[in-house]
Amino acid sequence: MKTLLLAGTTVTLLAAANLAPAIAQATKPVSQVVQWNRTLLVIVRTPGAQPATIHPTRSFAIMHGAIYDAVNAIDGTHKPYLVGPSASHFASQEAAAATAAHEVLVKLYPNFQATLDTQFQQALAQLSNTGKADGISLGNKVADRILALRNDDGSDAKPIPYVFGNAPGDYQSTPPNFPKQPQFTHWSRVTPFALESANQFRPGGPQR
Repeated sequence: MKTLLLAGTTVTLLAAANLAPAIAQATKPVSQVVQWNRTLLVIVRTPGAQPATIHPTRSFAIMHGAIYDAVNAIDGTHKPYLVGPSASHFASQEAAAATAAHEVLVKLYPNFQATLDTQFQQALAQLSNTGKADGISLGNKVADRILALRNDDGSDAKPIPYVFGNAPGDYQSTPPNFPKQPQFTHWSRVTPFALESANQFRPGGPQR
């Protein structure tokens, strides 16, 4: 099960062409972390699925934070992100991981619920019934707490208009699209996931 926690270090290398192949992968013995990361990669690459003013990395951070805490709540071997160990060691870690990921993605991308529900049921069908119900219950609770934590993090704020300057060092619109307005100009005001502030490690910023 340690591979479940460690797999997140490599999941950014994985992709899928569309949701159908991603779901088909669920019938094979693939780590739940890898499988749900593939699904999220497909979603954020689907035109119109990702809000233009919300950076997709936020979704990955929320989902993987929920998976991590859900598994660690059972395993209890690592420092929790938000939710500490509180579950039976006999609860299914795989069920907890799949449920946490599914709950996060359904809440963030409700238009994909039917497809996500199908993947979730296929994932659960592969698992032993031992501890499955406890794992499902835990995964939902952890995911909802992570989502609640990020509910008012400033990510849905209107981007700050940027005025281009002509002085040396001023930002200029860059290729290949040369946007008239830079994106995510408000992102430094979004509550960080791990830092205490956006400028924590900048010169003059608070240090730890």
